[in-house]
Amino acid sequence: MKRLLSPLLLVAAFALAPAATHAAIADNLTRTTVAGVDLIVYPTAVKDVVTFRGSLPAGDSFAPDSNLAIASLVGGMLDKGTTTQDKFAIAQKLDAVGAHLAFGADSTMIYFNGKCLRKDVPLVISLLAEQLRSPAFAEDEFDKLKKQIAGRLERALEQPGYRADQAFASAIYPKGHPNYEPSTKAVLAALETATVADLHAFHKKYYGPAEMTLVAVGDIDPAALKAEVARAFADWAGGVKRPDYPRIAARADLDRDQTIQMADKPNINVILGQASGLRHADPDALPLRVATTILGSGFTGRLMATVRDKEGLTYGIGARIGGDTFTDGDWRIIANFAPNLLDQGLASTRRELMSWYEQGVTPAEVERTKTNLAGSFQVGLATTDGLASTILATLHRGYPLSWIDEYADQLNAVTVDQVNAAIKKHLKPDNFVLIKAGSVVSAE
Repeated sequence: MKRLLSPLLLVAAFALAPAATHAAIADNLTRTTVAGVDLIVYPTAVKDVVTFRGSLPAGDSFAPDSNLAIASLVGGMLDKGTTTQDKFAIAQKLDAVGAHLAFGADSTMIYFNGKCLRKDVPLVISLLAEQLRSPAFAEDEFDKLKKQIAGRLERALEQPGYRADQAFASAIYPKGHPNYEPSTKAVLAALETATVADLHAFHKKYYGPAEMTLVAVGDIDPAALKAEVARAFADWAGGVKRPDYPRIAARADLDRDQTIQMADKPNINVILGQASGLRHADPDALPLRVATTILGSGFTGRLMATVRDKEGLTYGIGARIGGDTFTDGDWRIIANFAPNLLDQGLASTRRELMSWYEQGVTPAEVERTKTNLAGSFQVGLATTDGLASTILATLHRGYPLSWIDEYADQLNAVTVDQVNAAIKKHLKPDNFVLIKAGSVVSAE
């Protein structure tokens, strides 16, 4: 269901904020509850531009058993008009001042983002509140949205990467887990039976300020923004608290080797991995991230350096940890191989994986990786978009806002022994799930 409506993309035009001042971000934030909304404001020296990020818990995991598509459908209808004006009138108001507002859904949250000039903050906040509070759920727009999503999913069925990712998530997560992926057939069936009445019922039950977060970064006056939020969201009630999702138990019934046969595909997409058992804020999560970066992040990772650059077996391969913001996540290697190179590519991948797993990483690799990760984090804070996203993600992951300032020190404190211990403690390569999707012509 994560692909039903993709999480929001960052807008293309980034407004730069002075990176040199990020040493005391938490000290310069203001955080208050306004009209029930958790409002975080960070003024920067950027001229005139204000960026918004926000969320509330109403994603796919909240969908009723009767229809698994409803949560994403509600999210998809937020920008299709309200009870007082249609989508064209809203778009015209935003376009007239060069402002931006967008919505999206994932497994847990409805997300929204926006960008505007300082003078247009009242307009954008009022439109944000209107779209969240009183979507029209017009029948004609609803029918169009369902057709668009169905078409997107039907096209996705022809993509090996989509099929592999869906099979992997369905294999390692139990039904009911936010990261579990239902079949596309089930989603398409849910789209067919969803009604406007379902949308209204879901919106009434789950939308409200109970756990809504709004982050604003840029040329912003905190007091003025508080007044606008208080005005726009006055008397709005309801919503739900995000549940503390239980830890998942190891599954004994896994189908550990799956082949999804697809005709006439030039590449076979492969996923090899397991449920990690870790959330982002767990003590071992950072050491394991360092380890994973060493194995499979970009061209400096061992997998790309060997399987691609040295042996020429793939155009792309890497390792990552994901799905761990609110719940236990997963650890995976993702690669693609030409059909005639599948067996050789998998053998090479497993060899590098087992070398990393059994022999560990070196002190030099750990130091280099910590430097790179710290640098990337700082670069991400150098735009209003990146800073707003980091603040929101920090809260979602359960950290105090001071974590943003402390991240570099926490990263620097990670030792090679911690990294190697985390690999052995949390990963079991002998029990990995292997998914192959594409024109598979030979068995491993």
